[in-house]
Amino acid sequence: MGYCRRSGSVVRAAGRLIGVVGAVGVFAASAAAEPSPITVANYPVQAQAKDAVTAKKIAIEDGQNAAFRSLLKRLVPVGAYPMLDRVKSVQGARYIEGTSVRSEQNSSTEYYASLDFSFSAKAVRDLLQREGVPYVDTQAAPVTLVPVTAGGPGVPAEQGLGKWGNVWSGLDVTNTITPLKVAARKPSTAPGTLARLKQGQAAALRGIAAEYGVERIVVAEAEADPTAGKLKVTLSGQDAVGPIMWSQTYKIIDGDVDYAMEYAAVVSLGVLEGRWKLTKARDLGGIGAMAGPASPLRISVLFGSPAEWYRLQQQLSGRPGVQDFQVEAVSARRAEVALRFPGGGQQLANALAREGFSLTNDGGQWVLRKSY
Repeated sequence: MGYCRRSGSVVRAAGRLIGVVGAVGVFAASAAAEPSPITVANYPVQAQAKDAVTAKKIAIEDGQNAAFRSLLKRLVPVGAYPMLDRVKSVQGARYIEGTSVRSEQNSSTEYYASLDFSFSAKAVRDLLQREGVPYVDTQAAPVTLVPVTAGGPGVPAEQGLGKWGNVWSGLDVTNTITPLKVAARKPSTAPGTLARLKQGQAAALRGIAAEYGVERIVVAEAEADPTAGKLKVTLSGQDAVGPIMWSQTYKIIDGDVDYAMEYAAVVSLGVLEGRWKLTKARDLGGIGAMAGPASPLRISVLFGSPAEWYRLQQQLSGRPGVQDFQVEAVSARRAEVALRFPGGGQQLANALAREGFSLTNDGGQWVLRKSY
């Protein structure tokens, strides 16, 4: 699939970067749609054929498959990317729940558009579980991201969002598994605060978090040097995983700073996603355990009220890795459920312990209760 030849360099970059990292091709979500990590929004498609109708048909079919590949890379931990070969022949159209048009243009022989592709969460999970491909589809807690442009040689520092901030605003920061709220740099934020934050000083992190009234904040600083042909990007602060200090330098090709920024933002979003997926994979016993066969379990779930049972049922049945969830019996304070989980009961116990639940093996019977 080619890229859309139209104004708007973010879309141009999306077409070039398809397949580089899981974040690629996942752009600004529709305001009318509920954010979901199973939605790939504002995806650029294009095709040329003997007539416009045929071109549109080809563009949409190719777009469905390409968006599906992007979705899988979003969900699958980077260390498990080689396992995606198991599903490389799968057609994305089989998993589409809906498609909506953001914008479209056509000529007598060409069609190009930006489309939102909504996939079936259950069907995608079933596919990955059946093929033994680890995945994470639980969204992290939201993080405030502050794009900052540092003045390099011949490049003035920008106020407000600026070009770098607008690039981040164009990315899909709601459907990603690491949701972001893009916020402009506050005039009250002193340059010294940002310098200390890049040095990893906890006081600077606490100060800027308090200034924005949030718990989790990441400053994404871009410093462009067109003369040297380099763009340096630094992420510093605290995301949903914990403290982050990461930097990468990119080439500015043919003086195209805009494209270098777009590429850097996409990769940076992939880094945030990758950190979250790695953490969740560790919670589930690692990629090996996630990819292993799911073991059958029978669990007695103890609860204090119907509302608590409802919450526990939703948490268990919707947990990544849980397969074939069934409720076998329910009484006033206890429910008997059956399920399968990669790594067995102990792996599930480890994952639930981090969320305030106790899953113990009492004489061969697994029992789930709230931790007190």
